Amino acid sequence: MIRGVHSMFYSSQADELRAFIRDKLGFPYSDVGEGWLIFEAPSADMGVHPSDESDAHSRAGTHAISFFCDEIEKTVAGLKAKGVEFTAPIEDHGYGLVTFFKMPGGVNVQLYQPHYTKNPIGAYPKP
Repeated sequence: MIRGVHSMFYSSQADELRAFIRDKLGFPYSDVGEGWLIFEAPSADMGVHPSDESDAHSRAGTHAISFFCDEIEKTVAGLKAKGVEFTAPIEDHGYGLVTFFKMPGGVNVQLYQPHYTKNPIGAYPKP
């Protein structure tokens, strides 16, 4: 039975990106040795969107990782205080309030506050 999702970032600055996720984003982690950190994700969801060949970020076969939060203004302020650089203002994209920030290795990632309600863990229908 599937019980989770493992996501990955590929970065030309892997050590710096691991430190960023550990120190600036504050994710708990397991150290599996030789600098490899596996981060715990407290909550996750997965969406499936139609592809759009006119947009490089949503062409068929691509995927994306986003972070979500409860209070985006407060979260952005806290991250900026830790030196995180944001690349877009907070805007309403329909599904939530959205912004983007830079991570080491040329990774630009989305942060959003969802407008939709998250189900409590374990509240999903059984297959």
